[in-house]
Amino acid sequence: MIKNITKFIILTSILLMLVMPVLSLAAENPDAGLVPCGKADATGVIRNNCDFEDFMVLINNVINFILFALALPIAAIMFAYAGVLLVTSGGSTENRSKAKSIFTNAIIGLILSAAAWLIVKTILSILGYDGAWIGF
Repeated sequence: MIKNITKFIILTSILLMLVMPVLSLAAENPDAGLVPCGKADATGVIRNNCDFEDFMVLINNVINFILFALALPIAAIMFAYAGVLLVTSGGSTENRSKAKSIFTNAIIGLILSAAAWLIVKTILSILGYDGAWIGF
C-alpha cells in the first residue's frame, strides 16, 4: 500500500515538474506560435501567406520542442531515478541491473534523438535548403 502511494507521489511530482514550466511560459509571446504564418489581422484578413520558409520554421519549432522541452528533461529525470535506484539498491543485484538498464536506455534515447535531428538536417541540406532553420 505504501509502495503504491509512493509511486503515485513520485509520478505526480515528475509530471508536475514537466508540465508547470510549459504552463508558466504559455503567454510569453502570444504572436509566436507553432505555425509562424497564416495569421489574420484585426479585420480577419490573412496578411502573411505560408511558404516553404514558414514550413521550415514549423519543422524547427517542432524539433526544438521535442529535443529540448521533452527529450532532455525526461532523460535527466531518468538519470536521477536510476541514480537513486542504484544508490539505494543495498547490494541487490536485481535493483543494480535495473538501474544500469535505465541508464543504458536513457543514453540510447538521447543518441537516437540526436541522430534523428542530424538525419533531418542532412536530408534538408542534400535537398538544397540552406536556411537558418536549426536552432543552434
